[in-house]
Amino acid sequence: MLPNLISIMRLLLVPVIIGLIADGDWQLALYGFIIAGLSDALDGYIARAYDLRTELGAHLDPLADKALLVSIFVTLGVIGLFPVWLVILVVTRDILIIGGIILAWLLGAPMAMRPLSLSKLNTVGQIVLAASALAIKAFELDMPNALRYGGFVVAALTLGSMLVYLMQWLRHFPDEAV
Repeated sequence: MLPNLISIMRLLLVPVIIGLIADGDWQLALYGFIIAGLSDALDGYIARAYDLRTELGAHLDPLADKALLVSIFVTLGVIGLFPVWLVILVVTRDILIIGGIILAWLLGAPMAMRPLSLSKLNTVGQIVLAASALAIKAFELDMPNALRYGGFVVAALTLGSMLVYLMQWLRHFPDEAV
């Protein structure tokens, strides 16, 4: 299916973008990030418009999104563009969500995790912050506080989303199971 191929291409684009950042090729990294974002919108549109949704695609698409965002956040943290505490927060949230899903499955009570509105807003915030960081470096923009305040917004959204998912996870189990 075409949407799945687009998601796989987006996954394959992740190490390319990270390599470009590591090499300091900020403009190409930004363009790669934009292409990845457009491909995300395209595969979703094709899947919905032509009823090409598959179970594989339901897992590939968010995997590609998370691989891209987590990789970019870690890389930008390693080079000092993002504070370490923000990177740890973003990565921890994703680990907790994935770990909770796996643990629920292992306990014999699988749960479907659907993205919440707050989670979608968090993802948008992460994308905007990452794209802003790449654009600031790519075009040598003088915006000293943009990443700082953007980081605070992303941190608040990430914490809120993490807490809502944790509450959902705890409600999923009877009292004696938790």
